Amino acid sequence: MKLISRIALLVLALPLGALAQQQGVSKDSITLGSIQDLSGPLAGFGKQVRLGMMLRVDEANEQGGVNGRKLQLHVEDSGYDPKKAVLAAQKLVNQDKIFMMVGHIGTAQNLAAMPVQFSKNVINFFPVTAAREMYEPFNKLKYSFAATYYDQIRLAAPKLIKEKNAKKICTIYQDDEFGLEVMRGGEAALKAMGTDYAEKTSFKRGATDFSSQVAKMKSVGCDFVILGTIIRETIGTIGESRKTGFNPTFLGSSAAYTDLIHKLGGKAMDGLYATMTVQNPYLDEASQPIRFWANKYKTKFNEDPTVFSVYGYNVIDAFIGAARKAGTNLNTESFIKAMDTMVIPPDIFGSAEATFGPQKRLGSNLSRLSQIQDGKWKVVSDYVKP
Repeated sequence: MKLISRIALLVLALPLGALAQQQGVSKDSITLGSIQDLSGPLAGFGKQVRLGMMLRVDEANEQGGVNGRKLQLHVEDSGYDPKKAVLAAQKLVNQDKIFMMVGHIGTAQNLAAMPVQFSKNVINFFPVTAAREMYEPFNKLKYSFAATYYDQIRLAAPKLIKEKNAKKICTIYQDDEFGLEVMRGGEAALKAMGTDYAEKTSFKRGATDFSSQVAKMKSVGCDFVILGTIIRETIGTIGESRKTGFNPTFLGSSAAYTDLIHKLGGKAMDGLYATMTVQNPYLDEASQPIRFWANKYKTKFNEDPTVFSVYGYNVIDAFIGAARKAGTNLNTESFIKAMDTMVIPPDIFGSAEATFGPQKRLGSNLSRLSQIQDGKWKVVSDYVKP
């Protein structure tokens, strides 16, 4: 009995790390998890994020991994449904024993999944959503790379409204956390300009008919519309507007900055503005490094890359940088320490420099403007500073 008691005391005296191996990190591998929409309204984006991540994971593994450890990526489907995101998070965290959640897509989905992760000390790393909740309220396990939808619109709208000499500003937005962020960003911009929305109209997630909302905005004579929309809602709203002869300036957030808008919406989408950070990687892009990267992606997956492919790629690239810096003793604390002392420099896609710190969980709040001209996104402004 005495011997057993002595062993028990010795075990209690050991630091926690000596008893338990870091979840998701073994001698020769690091297990990462991601939740994407692979079957719902954002399945186009989800697939692209996944392929972008896979490209960077494969590159890293071909080069020997991260400090000798190969990366393993487990991807689950949420169908863009918060309830399914919770189930996916439970599987990844409890069964697959992931070290970190990377590039999870969707605002409501992230908010639903985070408690599952945080209860097991699993970091939510660079979610593919620009909602403020991705870094507020502060939690050491949150890291966000995307300038918020709120800041994107708050900073970009006044400049464009003045440029267009617009008098009546309206908004149409998805009635959820994402859409509200865009709407509130516009509200803050207009308040600073001493005015308010002439009309606010919303729609439920998954809606396909926007005729009543467009009719409302047209009836008050809106000449500038802020879009809290993603793919089909952007196309539906603009398409319906053009059909009825309603042609205000349309400004969307980075959620509408995708080549799917002009590919699916056609000529009617010309003129749309959107806030963005990284450039869409067209195969014939003028920039040689982007062109090279885009063609490498096309060769591997037999499809054109998109800005969401770049998000996925960059998420894994940033993870690799911090994990390398954390050294061979990789765990949650050493990763946090590495991130909080790191500078992520601008990349070939034009991202702004990102920095983090013990109390700073958003890398950068800067974005710039792009416009669809002749069926392609063209960057039309530099980063709009606060």
